[in-house]
Amino acid sequence: MNAGTPVKVPSRQNSKLGGSHTTIIGDRQGKKLVALISQHPEVKKIIPSVITVRGKGSAGGIISAKVLRPDERGNLRMLISHGTSSQELRIVTTVSSAPEGERVMEELNAILTAD
Repeated sequence: MNAGTPVKVPSRQNSKLGGSHTTIIGDRQGKKLVALISQHPEVKKIIPSVITVRGKGSAGGIISAKVLRPDERGNLRMLISHGTSSQELRIVTTVSSAPEGERVMEELNAILTAD
């Protein structure tokens, strides 16, 4: 490698984003929300799921996000809505129980509402 060859260093967000696809609805605003969540020290991985569209309507609109209750292992789900589209993201955490997951959920929702 030459000294002048640029090296692409993966960002912290991209290193935590995984799954079969990495598309996030909401363009820049959606990616900004995922970036905020990925900065939490107990978030291990964020896996985007299927994007659903409810009926016909104009694209765009207000974007909103909410972290939903944890499963028995403390992993979470985040729901992003943008206009008539919505997407669920799975949030894998480093915690190991539902009560610890509840705490992380409250912290992540506080981060989302503070923005």
